[in-house]
Amino acid sequence: MPTAEDVKNRIEAAIPESTAEVDSPDNVHFSARVVSKAFDGVSRIEQHRMVYAAVGDVGGEIHALQLKTETP
Repeated sequence: MPTAEDVKNRIEAAIPESTAEVDSPDNVHFSARVVSKAFDGVSRIEQHRMVYAAVGDVGGEIHALQLKTETP
């Protein structure tokens, strides 16, 4: 079961120049705020796809992921 720290590390490793704040009260429901220059000029849908791709195979163990993505 992934922790908030696991999810944070995956996001920051996969998305260039990103900073992620990830919270989870139960390691099943997560909320994440991700800031990255890589999101500049990218639609919100594509930004979220980038984060889901970063989460990868642990995504099946996450029941809910609330995202907020933004550029610096």
